[in-house]
Amino acid sequence: MANGDPMGTTRRNVLRAGAALGVLLLVRPAGATPAAMADAIEAFTKGAPVNPGKVELVLPALVENGNSVPLGVNVAHWMQPGDFVRTIAVFNEKNPQPNVATFHLTPRSGRASVSTRIRLGDSQKIVAIAQLSDGSFWSDEAEVIVTLPACAES
Repeated sequence: MANGDPMGTTRRNVLRAGAALGVLLLVRPAGATPAAMADAIEAFTKGAPVNPGKVELVLPALVENGNSVPLGVNVAHWMQPGDFVRTIAVFNEKNPQPNVATFHLTPRSGRASVSTRIRLGDSQKIVAIAQLSDGSFWSDEAEVIVTLPACAES
């Protein structure tokens, strides 16, 4: 206003805005950590104990390209009314978000088996947890080595 500009823009304000934009562009988004994965698992199970077993996580141990990694989860459990796998969730510890996917199943799903492809930003541990209709949780985990992480070319 002092220089007659009705918008109040000054050279100093423009330089501040440019510096702030530069800082925002340099800051990378935070990735998940093992603690963030543990928090996500705790939120999913609501503090219930997670038992090892019944779940088979099918994932290659060595991945050349992290952009499209095949992942399968099989749960050895009945899929009958009143006794079935309700939910399958997959977690990771180094991607931007610790929750990879959540699959909701019903007895009409037929088999407790899901498959998909995921992106991996680095070598890390993957955890699959299945919730049964009786409220119990079962899990399996695998370590994956990624030689070319996803988004490494950017």
